[in-house]
Amino acid sequence: MTQVNESQAFTTGRTRRTPAGPSTPLTADELTRATEAIGKVSDAFSSRVVGQHRVRTALLVTLLSEGHVLLESVPGLAKTLAASTLAQAVSARFARIQCTPDLLPSDIIGTQVYDPRRHEFETQLGPVHANFVLLDEINRASAKTQSALLEAMQERQTSIAGTIHPLPDPFMVLATQNPIEEEGTYVLPHAQMDRFLLKEIVDYPTEDDELMVLERIDDGTLGQHMTDVAAVVSPQEIAELQELVRRVYVDPAIRRYITALVRATRDVTGLLGPDLGNYVEIGASPRGSIAFFQAARAMAVVQGRHYVIPEDVRELRHSVLRHRLHLSFEALADRVQPEMVIDAVFRAVPTP
Repeated sequence: MTQVNESQAFTTGRTRRTPAGPSTPLTADELTRATEAIGKVSDAFSSRVVGQHRVRTALLVTLLSEGHVLLESVPGLAKTLAASTLAQAVSARFARIQCTPDLLPSDIIGTQVYDPRRHEFETQLGPVHANFVLLDEINRASAKTQSALLEAMQERQTSIAGTIHPLPDPFMVLATQNPIEEEGTYVLPHAQMDRFLLKEIVDYPTEDDELMVLERIDDGTLGQHMTDVAAVVSPQEIAELQELVRRVYVDPAIRRYITALVRATRDVTGLLGPDLGNYVEIGASPRGSIAFFQAARAMAVVQGRHYVIPEDVRELRHSVLRHRLHLSFEALADRVQPEMVIDAVFRAVPTP
């Protein structure tokens, strides 16, 4: 089942941008414009979604880093609302795909349909050809359907009948999954989990936030009759922000810090000893280093800086690494969470 918001503005696909040479530092004016644009999107998000500040930061960092995000929580914590609100604030095309076991790859990427009037096949693009794609309960889709997303997420394109169709720019996948139900679900393979820049765990709201939800339903801000969020930035402005993020300065000491952290996850036993190290079977791949590098740059811009500091890396440690560590059965039996291992690694690796 798919639902596409056709009323939203749509930008056509284009060739991925590649830097021509060494990046120039951000100017004060560029940083000010970026901060103002990010503030507008953040305010639009908060006008609809109550609380969930970590989710807002994760979505902003993922968008500015040109990545994808996996949101995990029980139902009813505004994951779908957060995704649609972000798309409306950016004036972008939004598509929602409800994943089910009978969902086919063609239902996502598109297919060719025979036109009897013209006696020829025509290509009908699927809902993945949108700026923001929400894959609701992605773990309910079969492995074959999940694999169809790999090309779209990694290569930013789809292949239909041998023809390449570029995806729009910006392009961002927001996938959700419910961790408490196992019947009728398919565990995401590690190769696909690694494609997500961040994995954010959505917590229950605080008491004050939950009371605010009821107040907004009462005054019509939330609920079935709520109005759309006004667009505050354009997809072109988001593309410009992504260009600015790639020019954020990352000191060589921070780069070594990132690689040391990721490499430490591959030899946790030698770093932390057998008590905790034996719980990790597979550490993070080089994609973990790349994710830290890209996300820390975006976090710096969100915080109003043109350079990365160690706190940017530490702030993102759980979101970047929790889905990249493969824990052993003993860890599951002893109720050892990935966050416990990650925190121990960060305590063991010296901070520059």
